[in-house]
Amino acid sequence: MAAKKKTPAGAAPVPVLTPRALGRATLERQLLLRRTAMSAKDAVTHLVGLQAQNTKPPYYQLLARLQGFRPADLSVLMEAREVVRIVSLRSTIHTHTAEDALTLRPLMQPAIDRELNMFRKRLPGVDLDRLRELSRAYVEEAPRSPKEIRERLLTEWPDADPQALGIAARCLLPLVQVTPRGLWGISGGVALTTVERWLGHAGEAAPDMERAVLRYLGAFGPASVRDMQSWAGLTRLMEVFERLRPRLVTFRDEHGTELFDLPDAPRPAEDTP
Repeated sequence: MAAKKKTPAGAAPVPVLTPRALGRATLERQLLLRRTAMSAKDAVTHLVGLQAQNTKPPYYQLLARLQGFRPADLSVLMEAREVVRIVSLRSTIHTHTAEDALTLRPLMQPAIDRELNMFRKRLPGVDLDRLRELSRAYVEEAPRSPKEIRERLLTEWPDADPQALGIAARCLLPLVQVTPRGLWGISGGVALTTVERWLGHAGEAAPDMERAVLRYLGAFGPASVRDMQSWAGLTRLMEVFERLRPRLVTFRDEHGTELFDLPDAPRPAEDTP
């Protein structure tokens, strides 16, 4: 049960959520208190993607959450290009819906740029705009393996570090891993093309960070600004939360950290099994 934090006279008390209450809320939002009848695509949408550095974890994640889930439920979506594997949150591979691959990936670019900056010293004399242009043309001509991309770029910059060239291409372009990679029971090496080529259209010109915050809270709230920054690999999100404050409710944890949430989101009692 939420306790009440002492507040100045006349001010409304701020509910304090115990660790157990926060844990139950997270389990509820993550569909882990009980299996749900939600479809695989709706679950991937609700969870704002599934961590997918390896190919099988997204299947295990859905099996733990959904009633009657079968691996084919996700594989069919991947074959139909309704979900894709792409570098996004924290500059790591996630399984996202096609819509999220187009809209979330641009929002994550600052975190991905930080990864690129770690390798910039190993790319002396490399024109990144030219690298982006060459890489896009090469992978849109046909899906290419990381090795093929490195070898193509080495013909342009033979003295550059091969690994850094490949990482630069991945950071500068929104590259998806095309099927059969990621399908259940079918082996397939990594082959990459741009998300625009794979899905047949481009994403939004101006991605909506406020919408991303609201969706994050729906899947992970109540949460602090720092919580979302850690989840996304981004910084300086406080001003976005402040713009949304009139639409949100607030709590505090036992250490006094301010937590934000959607007003109508479920927050089960801390003794919920």
